[in-house]
Amino acid sequence: MKHLLRLSDLRWRLLWLIVISLGLIFCMWQAAQLAREQALSNLQDDAENELRLSAANLNGYLLRYDYLPQMLATREGVQRFLDSPDSQDSMPLNLLLDRFRFTSGVSDVYLLNRDADTIAASNWHRPNTFIGQNYAFRSYYTDAITGGQGRFYGLGVQSLERGYYFSAPVWLDDTSPDAKPDGVIVVKVLLDDVEESWAEQDAELFVTDSDNIIFMASHPELRMNALYPLTDSQRDTLRATRRYAMEPLTPSGIQLEAPYGADSYLVSFASGPLDGGRYLSLTRPIPEFGWQMHILKPLTPVVNAQWLAALMAGGLYGVVTLGGGIGWQRLRLRREREAFAERERQTLARVRDELEVSVERRTRDLVASNQRLSDEIEERRRAEANLRQTQDELIQAAKLAVLGQLAAGINHELNQPLAAIRAYAENGRRFIELARVDKADANLAQIVELTQRMADISAQLRQFSRKSSERQETISVQACIEYALRLFQSRLRDDGITVVQQWPEDTLWVEGDLVRLEQVLVNLISNALQAMKEVASPVLTLRVEIAQQQVLISVADNGPGVPEHHLGQIFEPFFTTKAPGSGLGLGLSISSRIMEDLGGKLQVANQPTGGARFTVTLPCSATPNVLPPPSVKEHNNHA
Repeated sequence: MKHLLRLSDLRWRLLWLIVISLGLIFCMWQAAQLAREQALSNLQDDAENELRLSAANLNGYLLRYDYLPQMLATREGVQRFLDSPDSQDSMPLNLLLDRFRFTSGVSDVYLLNRDADTIAASNWHRPNTFIGQNYAFRSYYTDAITGGQGRFYGLGVQSLERGYYFSAPVWLDDTSPDAKPDGVIVVKVLLDDVEESWAEQDAELFVTDSDNIIFMASHPELRMNALYPLTDSQRDTLRATRRYAMEPLTPSGIQLEAPYGADSYLVSFASGPLDGGRYLSLTRPIPEFGWQMHILKPLTPVVNAQWLAALMAGGLYGVVTLGGGIGWQRLRLRREREAFAERERQTLARVRDELEVSVERRTRDLVASNQRLSDEIEERRRAEANLRQTQDELIQAAKLAVLGQLAAGINHELNQPLAAIRAYAENGRRFIELARVDKADANLAQIVELTQRMADISAQLRQFSRKSSERQETISVQACIEYALRLFQSRLRDDGITVVQQWPEDTLWVEGDLVRLEQVLVNLISNALQAMKEVASPVLTLRVEIAQQQVLISVADNGPGVPEHHLGQIFEPFFTTKAPGSGLGLGLSISSRIMEDLGGKLQVANQPTGGARFTVTLPCSATPNVLPPPSVKEHNNHA
């Protein structure tokens, strides 16, 4: 029984699959047909508009030269030369015709006598000049010599260029009733400009004459082809007129597939330059010249529209089918859910009660956890504040440690002026007893100068020992380095250390905390001096340069340098290469941390010539708009 049910279900599914597939095919086919008709209609409208405009353009282009032969035929110079050509120089007339050709924009202008011989021409100076040629076989001559106006199109006998010819009779005596023209003036117009404008269109345009010869075409390889194959008699007749010289007049290979409206066909090409293409062809007559103008619009947009419509229809059909299947499936599932919901309603009620109890218990746990987390956050905040305070105190302690190292030199700097002050004071008292006031005044002046010197030394110590305000300001790099050097004046002088200062003449500026930058430079200079204690000729090199909007401050010595295996640990806290009791190993670690806080970095490298080089890198800052005036106060920004 189950096997029969499965077989029946499989048959129904197969039947539905066949029906849906046939419906999809029919829907796509019908949509493609409708899209094809609509696309062909739009293509035909576009082709008709383009064909009408192109025909009007060609007609207007040629007719604007229609009056030129008649105007030239009435010129006195033309008539005077035609009256007696043998006794006159033809050069003035040739030049006149050449100027007229250039002004009017035509190809050639020439004059035929009564016997159809060319006696003057605008191309008199060319190797293929018309002068001396006889054109009695041309219809533009036979029409004009009988008193009418001639028109002709074809290949030139000499130039083999396609052109359209306008001619008019030249009368020497038009008063007599039986007077006949004495010559013919001819104007040749090239058709290349019109064809170049056709090439810009998304279509193939060409013009055929009464013999179905393609005389003009936007596609160069279509020119001088026969629209349909010619018979031998038609080919002999055309060659007799010499209209197309000895051109082979190969068939274009066009094939008419089906008509589509009046003067409109669906065509293809079995051979020729358009081999393999399918087009919508429209034809429009140009009665003024006895021509037919054709346009070929590619059917590619029609094919694309068919595919697009078929795919969209198939997609829509698929969406509708899928929607129907989903709707039927949802209906079936809804019935199953209703039955299942009835069975589960009691279970859900029981679970709901248990869930409420569980949620209440979990809520109490979450409240307790949240309280513990808040306490931990507050404890972490207090720890971070203490850490920040400890860090600031550690930086200040490192600064005071450097200050202690400078104490001996500073003590020497202060002892000398103190001894001198005592000597000058004793001398001053003696001079006062001897009533030598001028000498006493000179000693007092020396005492004032020495006290000022001691005040400067004290001001430098106070400024260096003060705590950082962490205020960002614009700092002069050169002035900051010179200040740091002043703290080591006595030590540099007593130890015989040569100081090399290399920086540009223009002041370089950076943004940062002045006190912290001074502390970094003092630490680096102090370390460099300690590294050169055992060097015979110590040299301290201070260099400032700018590269890629970064200011690089280098402090280099010619000491033993940093061992290669210690370069990666040099900035770690409590790491030092000095002897025990000579330092805590915090100076470079604190200096590196300060540079990170200022948005820069501190690097170390050994020099090829010996010694270590520490480089401070900071972003370059713009020059301040207003420079602060010099000040002797402690909070000088070295600008």
